[in-house]
Amino acid sequence: MNFLRGVMGGQSAGPQHTEAETIQKLCDRVASSTLLDDRRNAVRALKSLSKKYRLEVGIQAMEHLIHVLQTDRSDSEIIGYALDTLFNIISNDEEEELDDGEDENSIRQSEDLGSQFTEIFIKQQENVTLLLSLLEDFDFHVRWPGVKLLTALLKHLGPQVQQIILVSPMGVSRLMDLLADSREVIRNDGVLLLQALTRSNGAIQKIVAFENAFERLLDIITEEGNSDGGIVVEDCLILLQNLLKNNNSNQNFFKEGSYIQRMKPWFEVGDENSGWSAQKVTNLHLMLQLIRVLVSPTNPPGATSSCQKAMFQCGLLQQLCTILMATGIPADILTETINTVSEVIRGCQVNQDYFASVNAPSNPPRPAIVVLLMSMVNERQPFVLRCAVLYCFQCFLYKNQKGQGEIVSTLLPSTIDATGHSVSAGQLLCGGLFSTDSLSNWCAAVALAHALQENATQKEQLLRVQLATSIGNPPVSLLQQCTNILSQGSKIQTRVGLLMLLCTWLSNCPIAVTHFLHNSANVPFLTGQIAENLGEEEQLVQGLCALLLGISIYFNDNSLENYMKEKLKQLIEKRIGKENFIEKLGFISKHELYSRASQKPQPNFPTPEYMVFDHEFTKLVKELEGVITKAIYKSSEEDKKEEEEKKTLEQHDSIVTHYKNVIREQDLQLEDLKQQISTLKCQNEQLQTAVTQQVSQIQQHKDQYNLLKVQLGKDNHHQSSHSNGAQMNGIQPEEIGRLREEIENLKSNQELLRSQLAEKDSLIEKLKSSQTSSDTNEATASARNSEQIAELKQELATLKSQLNSKSVEITKLQTEKQELLQKTEAFAQSVPVSGESEAAIAAKTTDVEGRLSALLQETKELKNEIKALSEERTSIKEQLDSSNSTIVILQNEKNQLEVNIKDAKKEQDDLLVLLADQDQKILSLKDRLKELGHPEEEEDESADQDDEDDEDEDDDKSQGDN
Repeated sequence: MNFLRGVMGGQSAGPQHTEAETIQKLCDRVASSTLLDDRRNAVRALKSLSKKYRLEVGIQAMEHLIHVLQTDRSDSEIIGYALDTLFNIISNDEEEELDDGEDENSIRQSEDLGSQFTEIFIKQQENVTLLLSLLEDFDFHVRWPGVKLLTALLKHLGPQVQQIILVSPMGVSRLMDLLADSREVIRNDGVLLLQALTRSNGAIQKIVAFENAFERLLDIITEEGNSDGGIVVEDCLILLQNLLKNNNSNQNFFKEGSYIQRMKPWFEVGDENSGWSAQKVTNLHLMLQLIRVLVSPTNPPGATSSCQKAMFQCGLLQQLCTILMATGIPADILTETINTVSEVIRGCQVNQDYFASVNAPSNPPRPAIVVLLMSMVNERQPFVLRCAVLYCFQCFLYKNQKGQGEIVSTLLPSTIDATGHSVSAGQLLCGGLFSTDSLSNWCAAVALAHALQENATQKEQLLRVQLATSIGNPPVSLLQQCTNILSQGSKIQTRVGLLMLLCTWLSNCPIAVTHFLHNSANVPFLTGQIAENLGEEEQLVQGLCALLLGISIYFNDNSLENYMKEKLKQLIEKRIGKENFIEKLGFISKHELYSRASQKPQPNFPTPEYMVFDHEFTKLVKELEGVITKAIYKSSEEDKKEEEEKKTLEQHDSIVTHYKNVIREQDLQLEDLKQQISTLKCQNEQLQTAVTQQVSQIQQHKDQYNLLKVQLGKDNHHQSSHSNGAQMNGIQPEEIGRLREEIENLKSNQELLRSQLAEKDSLIEKLKSSQTSSDTNEATASARNSEQIAELKQELATLKSQLNSKSVEITKLQTEKQELLQKTEAFAQSVPVSGESEAAIAAKTTDVEGRLSALLQETKELKNEIKALSEERTSIKEQLDSSNSTIVILQNEKNQLEVNIKDAKKEQDDLLVLLADQDQKILSLKDRLKELGHPEEEEDESADQDDEDDEDEDDDKSQGDN
């Protein structure tokens, strides 16, 4: 009761006692009344008291209310009252206003009260199962309070209730039916229920997804008007995020179900973008976040890549880029759209290429990348927008060597627009790099570092960039200008950005290290920075200087005698000390903002002061910190051994690569030979079957011939007086002998063919065995095998032709036998008739022989025609092969010419830079001679000498151009 007094807010004891007695009487009526109307009225009264007297009603009535749910299910009205009463007891969403004197402690006690009653209710898991079964009732007065009560239970003790629902048969399926309810209030509260149910539970998320949740939720969003819809759209989007975030199975199901394509209409915002409602901004913000869930960098690379490709193919990326370049878009939507486009194109070459082709609707049209970079280096733009643009640029260059080359090429002398009408991405980055705004310096330095990330070619190309610092002074390289700004003592953010750029530039690029060390002022500046004892603010700069000096040692190719590895290490030991150097190097990874930047690729900073580290740079530090530490402590002998080992490994790698290529070629040859052998085996089997068929046919013909012979012998015995002349069965004995000889010849030919086929089979088996056993002499063996296979093909072709000819002959013999049979039958019929003369039979025989000779002649002509056609085909094939070889030769010559032209252009640019330097030196020498006061003759002589030098330079230039 003391706790009750605290909750009731200091009410008098009298009313408390009265209400407690009333509640007790009502509970007795619910428990003991036999009439349903009495119980219903008692539960209705408890419902009216449950909001104000949660504790007493909950303690005394909860058990009775649960009993009502179990026993009075036939009456929907009393079930509805009981569910509403339980909801009022458990829920903390009190409708009446809190008293002014009620403090936070009372509110906390009220929340604890709801959790305690929830715990009592779910202690018996059957209560939750009972509640799930009640949701199957379509009656509004049962289903709606049941949904609200289950939502309140999940709000207080979500994980416990989730587990009970998960093990309940068809539990999730019953809740999914709420989304199909025609009454909007139940459907909308069902969405809220599923939000609470799916929060942080992967198993339930999968079940809900496979219960067709995506289809139903997308239908609701479409019915409500997409981004123009109300809060229902917002609730559906939150539920979709619950189902997809950190759930790879559901993400794959969403993509495979072609639901990404249905997201495109969400972003058709139209031309008039003024007057956006707060709900529309919220909806569109959640829609963009939903896309980012599907393409998040933390997802598995394969899943992200497939979603990115699907977004490009369905036109979703194009729709986002349209919003990106539209006018009148709210600032927070524009920022989130830039972040979304960033992750849609990150690491996907097709999407990155499309983004590079997007132009802003300006006059003249400008690339979207240039327009975004203009916002990044503009200090008047909002900070979050500048961070989003930087992230977009980083994602555009992530694993995109083509894009990196295009950005760096805008800085090279041969590609800069001389008219100055258009601003390139490279010029904007340089402008931001050397502006007075430290945030622009940092962003431009990081963006330029991403153009060099893991791209040694562009690191070397960027060394060619020359900057005109002021009128009259010679141009300086970009690398030198960066070190000049460092030495001028600018803001910490500017120096950190430049040091990150230099470390990225010099890592894995010995040529850049040589250029950096060639300036004699760089190493003393770095050692001076590291050796000083500065405050905590400067410790990060010291650590980055130590990293840069360590990179200059580790990637040094010892091409400069004064700055070889060993000399630089001796310099560190004398001026700084190895332990002190390693300690300063460790300042980077120990910085409080280092771990924050290493977590996510997106540069997400609350204020500009937190903008210190870049995500990709933290990876570089992690990679180089250990190897630099080892390199500092290594002796010169160990360095030499390591270099020798590197050379040996490189040679070994080249040998291994060579043998890998040889093995790969031999594998291809093996596959070709295996295919040819399998083809030959198939052909051989076909020929064997053909031979078997031919043998069986010949045997049949022999049997028929023997049968005819026996029949003719009998006829000759009975009609010996009639057939003793010059014929036997209407056929001359000479013709029968000739037929016998032909049949014997055919048999011998068949036996010969079978023996030849057996020889070829054995030869093929030998080739297969020799192919598997040949490891070292595989190339020569494959050549012999190919020749033998070619010979086999030819021999098999001849065998085919011979078989075809024999089959033709056999066919002819069959026809002759048929004619013989017909003649025999005719003869048997004409035995009693003696009018048929020998002359008629002889005429028939002559006619048959004439037709046979005509057929043989026609066959011979056909063979000649086939031979001529095959020869013509061979000649055409030879002409085609020669044409193809000529095309390949011409293509190689063309490629070689293009390479020569590129080299010549590069040499010409370098010569122009050298000539400009020499002219500047000559002018300075002349001025110096004048200052020294040399006589005019010496000046004339020096002038003559300069003229001669100029002529020599012109000759050299003309030779270089040639």
